[in-house]
Parts: sequence; structure tokens; C-alpha cells
Amino acid sequence: PTEEKDDVGVGGPGGERSPSPGVPGGTQEARIAAGHLQIPAQVRPEVQSDPLSAITAPEDGERGRVVVCVERRREEKRPVEPLLVIGCVEPQITMEEARAPMGAHKRVHIQKISQLDTVRRRWQEVHGRLPTDDDVDVMFADFVPLQLKCLSDYSELIPGTLDIIEQLRSRGMKIGSTTGYLPDMMEINRKDAERQGYKPDSTVCAGDVPAGRPYPYMCLQNVMNLGVTMVQSCVKIDDTVPGVEEGLNAGMWTIGLAISGNEVGLPLKEWEALPAEEQALKREHAYRRMEQCGAHYVVDTIADIMPCIDDIQARIHRGEGP
Repeated sequence: PTEEKDDVGVGGPGGERSPSPGVPGGTQEARIAAGHLQIPAQVRPEVQSDPLSAITAPEDGERGRVVVCVERRREEKRPVEPLLVIGCVEPQITMEEARAPMGAHKRVHIQKISQLDTVRRRWQEVHGRLPTDDDVDVMFADFVPLQLKCLSDYSELIPGTLDIIEQLRSRGMKIGSTTGYLPDMMEINRKDAERQGYKPDSTVCAGDVPAGRPYPYMCLQNVMNLGVTMVQSCVKIDDTVPGVEEGLNAGMWTIGLAISGNEVGLPLKEWEALPAEEQALKREHAYRRMEQCGAHYVVDTIADIMPCIDDIQARIHRGEGP
């Protein structure tokens, strides 16, 4: 499963999962080590904690609750259009280059791609000069209608999303959303999500705040929209490095999604078709990336987050913070 993103943010108080594809060990229970809840690998003992109850709203004044900012991903197919042709001419870029700055505002994303050494070198070979901000503006203008045209083709929810949202809501949690999409893009994505049964309580686009990821402003705007008073009782869930950094910069707990999004970058069917050895290598790389950027917890997909939420709840009750 992977991505282009549309973040979900969940807000709620306090603090079963399904096995992920290709994970040795069947039930793939969680392990707690050095403050990280890592799935798969070893087995985690049950964490006993109070269930999440009501959302931390300003009027209840209670402490020790959790608000969760959840990253929802679309199951991505291979693009029908060329991934990106700089300035609608050569050179083309690779999937790896396209994913490198994933999570940023779309114009910033294109700008960061144009700053990659490999892309700058090919641009120089084709155009006889390095790309400029004017080139980025042209590429962004060309990109927006192409993105709008194909968005609905890649808007299938990641397996397990609705079940997790239901569990979070049953604990009194509110859902918020952050995204690098422009408002017109988000409107398409929002309607596609609603048709599948998902509707957040708050949605913030990168264009609604001073800057997108890794800056914390979209998370913080969601906190205000949801009426949450304690940022340290928030959890940001994301499958990109900038998205995890966004949550860390906002002072939240963070959960990195290693398999279902950007770091692996494969549709579900392609992931399931990989040999176990190749899955293991890609999983190890994705987990390492998430851990290196500072994620408090790392799991395979959104379907695996509930043990993390339980553990965060227990840690908050012990007086710990992010």
C-alpha cells in the first residue's frame, strides 16, 4: 500500500491489531524496547492501562489523556501519467527521487526534487543550466491539473483503516487531518474518503498555515480546531520522515508507519508478491529510517497502532511525556 498523502489527525483522551502481510510469527505482537514499540520481530507482553475515554476538551480539565493525529494513506497504484517530467520536458525523474521529499507542500516537494544532485545534473545536461524558481513555478502549474485529474484513481483506504478509526472513536477520540494537498485536491480526496466511510473532525492543508511539514503548524492548527488543551497528549502517525518530524516539532508522541507508505513505496499486491527475504530487507530499511528520524514507535501499517496507543496511555499515567 502506499501513499500520497492525506493525513488523518485523531484527537482523544487517554492513552488487537491484525497481522501485517508477510510478517514472520503470525500474530506479530508488539515488543517494547528502549521506548520504541516495534512490530514485527519479538513478542510484547500485554500492556495494562485504562482505556481511552473522552476527548480532552477545554471544559473537562482532566489530564493524562491522549489525542491522536493519524496518518491515513491511500493505496497507491503505479501512476498512469509519467511520474513527473521536469517542465513537461526531459529529464524524467525516478520513483525514488519523487519520493525523497514526500510529505511536503506540493510546490515545495517539486522544489526539493529540483535540488537533488542527480536531478540537477540531468537538468544541466538537457537544458544547459540548473533549474530555477521560475522553473519550479512552471512545473507546479503543470502538475496541479494532472494531480487533480488522477487523484481519485489512488484514493483507496489502506486495509484496516476503518476498523482502527472505529476503535479510536469508541474510546472518545476525535480525528483530525493534515495534508500537503492544495484545497482543491483535498476536496476530491475528502469526497473519496467519505464514500468509503471515513470523515475526519478537522482537516488542515499546508496552504492553511505558514508552512507545511516538517514544521508543526498543521498539527497545532488541528489541536486548536479539535479543542485540545495538551499537545503532549497528542500522537502524530505518519509514513514519511517529514511527517514524523512534524509531530516531533509539535511536541507530540509519534508513530511511524514503515510498510504501508512512502518508505517502502509499493502497492499492496506488489508488496505481497515479494519474496520473504526482500520483504525483510525493505522492512529493516523502513524501520531504520523511521527510528533514525526520532519516531517513538514504529509499526507496519495503521492497522497495527492500537498497542502503541495503549502503551502511550500507560506512559502518560506514569507521568511520562513525548
